[in-house]
Amino acid sequence: MKKSLLGALFLAALGAALAYVPMDYYTEGILMLLCINMIAAMGVSLLTGFTGIFTLGHAAYMAMGAYTAAILIMNYDVPWLPSVLAGGVLAAALAWVVGVPTMKLTGDYYAIASLGLCEAIRLVIENWQSVTRGARGIPGIDPYTTRAVAVWFFVILALFMFNLIYSRWGRYFRACRDDVTAASLLGFNTPSIRLVSLLISAFYCGIAGALLGGYLSFIQPAMFDMMKSTELTSLVVFGGLGSMSGTLLATGIITLITELFRPISQYRMLIYGAVLVMVMVLRPDGLLGSREIWEFRRRRAGAGKEESR
Repeated sequence: MKKSLLGALFLAALGAALAYVPMDYYTEGILMLLCINMIAAMGVSLLTGFTGIFTLGHAAYMAMGAYTAAILIMNYDVPWLPSVLAGGVLAAALAWVVGVPTMKLTGDYYAIASLGLCEAIRLVIENWQSVTRGARGIPGIDPYTTRAVAVWFFVILALFMFNLIYSRWGRYFRACRDDVTAASLLGFNTPSIRLVSLLISAFYCGIAGALLGGYLSFIQPAMFDMMKSTELTSLVVFGGLGSMSGTLLATGIITLITELFRPISQYRMLIYGAVLVMVMVLRPDGLLGSREIWEFRRRRAGAGKEESR
């Protein structure tokens, strides 16, 4: 309890510093994009890393959040905060509609279903021109995603996520990941547990999509294609399946590498792929494996005590 309180205070202090310390416009933009990417990555990490459901369709939930917020703000004059939250809720509602018939699927079957969902949502957005403006996208969105907004959304959602994965529900998710058959035999309602994980995961991606629309002031269907879904899943694998801090670390590294090589953007995906391959060769379990970053410190401290004896 004491450690979790200290962790929450540390994260809140870090958030306050990042939200209000003066910085130049370029650094501020990178920080905002980093927070948005981390929110989406946390959602995918919960589903893939902690529940064991491999997904290739979470860009669909980002699209749902982005378009819901943009349409509510521009067409119905709804304030930005309720619009962003509505984007997350509708993304979770879409996940419920999809998840009820698919959560009994295991292995590659759900991955294929999620891929079909991503393409279906993208095609609906492209062709429903009276509402979404089709492939032209929606320009002129009010830039409501400021640095403080992005940072505080990340801090609040990160606090909730870390408390979730260390709660009773976190143990349920891990049980489904490690052996869904054994968990079912022990009396766990595994389809419902997997569905809850999907709903929370979709909510996070919906919030990230809504914040992305306010950050860029423009959205279009091409931003939420299969490549975006693959990028989110690769971040989780890169950081380590079952490590939320590993996912955040991987998101930070990839976001900074992308910005560093922006002058040669035509080779960006080549460099991105090379980094992923290098990590998979040197660290097959990801950067942190299945452990959180502070667990390495505990292990080193324990080893030091053993040596002193």
